[in-house]
Amino acid sequence: EVQLVESGGGLVQPGGSLRLSCAASGFTFGTYTMSWVRQAPGKGLEWVSDINSGGRGTTYADSVKGRFTISRDNAKNILYLQMNSLKPEDTAVYCCTFGATRGQGTQVTVSS
Repeated sequence: EVQLVESGGGLVQPGGSLRLSCAASGFTFGTYTMSWVRQAPGKGLEWVSDINSGGRGTTYADSVKGRFTISRDNAKNILYLQMNSLKPEDTAVYCCTFGATRGQGTQVTVSS
């Protein structure tokens, strides 16, 4: 059974940082592109970032480029999202995805 379990969310002030993690199991993690998506209150799903299987190819939404960094540890089957210079508009539930599978997500709230 494919499982994706996110952690690391929380409440942070504008300008702060958080590091999200996604623990993957039930599939050969190191052979697949992984993604982060987010959903803000009352809004649709927004793609945030991709990373290829080897970890050297990454892409970002314009809204997070230069502030967020996606990475992965294929030995530990973990996907990461380092989020710096956070803004109130980054408030959302963040989920990792693999194909059509999405985790439950972790809440990130940016507020003073």
